[in-house]
Amino acid sequence: MLVRVQNAAGTQAERVLIEWLRQWKEPDDPHGVAIVNCSLFYQDRLHQFDAVVWTPTTCVVIEAETLVERISGELEVPPHGPWRVGGQVVTLEGEDRRGPTEVSREHTFALQSWLAERGLGQRVVFGVVLVVPPNGSHLRIRQLWNDNSLQVLLGDDPNRLRDYLEAQASLGRAEWTANDVALSFRGLGILPFLPAPQDLVVEGFVGPVDTTLWRGGPQQAQAELYDEEQSMSAAEAAGALPFTMPWYSPWELYPRRSEGVDLGQTLMRVMLALGMLVAVAWVIWFVLAVVLHAVT
Repeated sequence: MLVRVQNAAGTQAERVLIEWLRQWKEPDDPHGVAIVNCSLFYQDRLHQFDAVVWTPTTCVVIEAETLVERISGELEVPPHGPWRVGGQVVTLEGEDRRGPTEVSREHTFALQSWLAERGLGQRVVFGVVLVVPPNGSHLRIRQLWNDNSLQVLLGDDPNRLRDYLEAQASLGRAEWTANDVALSFRGLGILPFLPAPQDLVVEGFVGPVDTTLWRGGPQQAQAELYDEEQSMSAAEAAGALPFTMPWYSPWELYPRRSEGVDLGQTLMRVMLALGMLVAVAWVIWFVLAVVLHAVT
């Protein structure tokens, strides 16, 4: 997992989230790219995302919440309104007047709509509320609704978020490409945090790569290098020479102009190539003649 942090984490829940994401380095861990603390201005409203995680199969908006009091029991999470344990309202750090689930729905819908306006409407966006309790708490979460697009996870074990992402990955084929991620980063104004295309491909984002999407960012040089490497690989696969021909070569002076056979261009290439071979042979003969004459 590639992790990019735009601003230093301010809450305990955000710090826990960053620590978990950065631990996923093994082949069996979730793959993708995460940006922590970014925002979207959409329909005259600013949406602050604690984190957005792109994987090859999905995009997840994460709201990270911290419980203030140490408490144990069943945490009842309604679709609207305050959260309760045993009838007692729990307090969240930096709590909004709206409930975390309402905020998550608004942010998820905003990002989904924004992507749809940019031709990425088929890319489903999910919402996750990660609740981090104080040490010593023993909680169970009970969601009072059934909606697969929004999930509340208890942040006492990194495997909960990991299992959620792996479950999403198992539901369908890859949808997000490196280009989709690059378009999202550019549109969200976080181009400086966009990983190089080589890194995105390693994380499983497939499909052709438009390296112009990296222009103006710190990874532009890496994108241009990737483009050259891909062109070289394509040339080698097609049986072409694995190096750039000089300007005076027959193939550069008389290139192919179409997919068909151009007899004129072909004849000029053959004649120029033969002329070069004759010239090289004459130079070699001349050098040998001079050497032999000097020896005798």
